[in-house]
Amino acid sequence: MNQNTFGCRLVRAAHKKGANIILILELFEGYYFCQAQNEDFFHRAKPCKEHPTILRMQKLAKELGVVIPVSFFEDANNAHYNSVVVIDADGTDLGLYRKSHIPDGPGYQEKFYFNPGDTGFKTFQTTFAKIGVGICWDQWFPEAARAMVLLGAEIVFYPTAIGYEPQDDGLDTRNHWKRVMQGHAGANLVPLVASNRISKEIIDTEHGKSEITFYGNSFIAGPTGELIANADDKNEAILVAEFDLDKIKSKRHSWGIFHNRRPDL
Repeated sequence: MNQNTFGCRLVRAAHKKGANIILILELFEGYYFCQAQNEDFFHRAKPCKEHPTILRMQKLAKELGVVIPVSFFEDANNAHYNSVVVIDADGTDLGLYRKSHIPDGPGYQEKFYFNPGDTGFKTFQTTFAKIGVGICWDQWFPEAARAMVLLGAEIVFYPTAIGYEPQDDGLDTRNHWKRVMQGHAGANLVPLVASNRISKEIIDTEHGKSEITFYGNSFIAGPTGELIANADDKNEAILVAEFDLDKIKSKRHSWGIFHNRRPDL
């Protein structure tokens, strides 16, 4: 994958289908280097300010009038983060979120590369909706989605890189993965969007080659957790859905799940 062609091509394709907020996958600038440890990969990190990919996406967002959460490997002095900048439809940088939950296991050795995020969960008031954005492993934690909705998120987004577990060929987590996030949507009465990689990726490391097969299955869930659109595990896809956010907001308020909360317990 190349950031100049892949990310921009997907954004343009989604825009042609009528999308207003367009979610590309996690770390879309290239392959998922975190599957193994290699200090050379730190050269891929760049500061947020004047980041070439962010600048390119700002220009594209303004041209098309779309909102784009942009995932990137952030260099912040002597710290490094797995981060997202949200670009509004006029090209404005609305702010930064840094991934809170950092996995560390076979195929996902992110603690070698990333500091735990220090921004806290955040929402971003875009032209089309107030949105929350988590990153990949954040999606397994119900408190992340709940925190974003408590902060006013009307839609929750998760750019993702997840696949079959390299240490266990028989472990297929894709249905579990979807059900967990469908639960976030249903429990908070908000639509939810997840964008994931497909196909096998092989990288060279200091100890030979490492590979992982990503299982795709990008999807959009509605506010009761229902699947609105779903991709398969092999083919590139553009998924689009439309929601009446005012109607969903009324339903969320009438359902009582927020004014009946008991965090004091």
